[in-house]
Amino acid sequence: MNKNAKIYIAGHKGMVGSAILRNLENKGFTNLIFRTSKELDLRNQEATLSFFKAEKPEYVFLAAAKVGGIIANNTLRADFIYENLAVQNNVIHSAYLHLVKKLMFLGSSCIYPKLALQPLKEEYLLTGLLESTNEPYAIAKIAGIKLCEAYRSQYGCDFISVMPTNLYGSNDNYDLQNSHVLPAMIRKFHEAKTNKDNFVNLWGSGSPLREFLHADDLADACVFLMQNYSEEGFVNIGSGVDLSIKALAELIRGIVGFKGEIIWDTTKPDGTPRKLMDVTKLHNLGWKHTITLEEGVNLAYQDYLKNFG
Repeated sequence: MNKNAKIYIAGHKGMVGSAILRNLENKGFTNLIFRTSKELDLRNQEATLSFFKAEKPEYVFLAAAKVGGIIANNTLRADFIYENLAVQNNVIHSAYLHLVKKLMFLGSSCIYPKLALQPLKEEYLLTGLLESTNEPYAIAKIAGIKLCEAYRSQYGCDFISVMPTNLYGSNDNYDLQNSHVLPAMIRKFHEAKTNKDNFVNLWGSGSPLREFLHADDLADACVFLMQNYSEEGFVNIGSGVDLSIKALAELIRGIVGFKGEIIWDTTKPDGTPRKLMDVTKLHNLGWKHTITLEEGVNLAYQDYLKNFG
């Protein structure tokens, strides 16, 4: 991509899309286009086709998606599969019809089987059953990967896919009903500290192992791969390091400064026992993360204080 290439970022208001936008701007890219969901409903095929016909972007980052944590994924099952399939189908097909030079589709680590060997290698896709709580979302993301592969195979489109691990960072979602674990903990500990509570209730046992990557690191990896990778197989993006949810809670409690107790509600689901990405392929291509978890959580907490504190 040259610095004046016309680049469309789908989902630029979200945590991932906004991070990609910042990264491109910081690197000197100037011809960036985007639309809010009110301006362009990507679930609408006609509207999406009209946008691509009018704007003719050369490169596309497909970061638009309906996302959420365990509660949202498990209760809005139809919404998660329908809306994500619709967005993916419309954007990828429009990119093909209007001769986009390159498209990047962003998936999710939940595409892997629930009990897959660890760490998760790219070739483990479709080798076992998915985690039931987010199966509809995962199936939509798997379909997106296969869509990119099919358009590459049949039409020669340079469409690539990346699979991020658990993400956090600026512009995250802190709604306790549909946020992910890390931002939910930041909010819970901050509110408990503000309210001078003696304890915080957290879901599950705290034993599952999770990997986290700051959204700014993800964005840097995405821009790197957009410029340096053009193969059929998707690429995992992560830190390659995990920790228990209990250890994460202790880290966040310390950064927020909450002095009370943590009570684990073991009647609530833990989800997948472990989700660690094998990032050998990404490292061999020449990219590694730079933001440590402690540094990243500090940045995220400052962002939370700025916007919600």
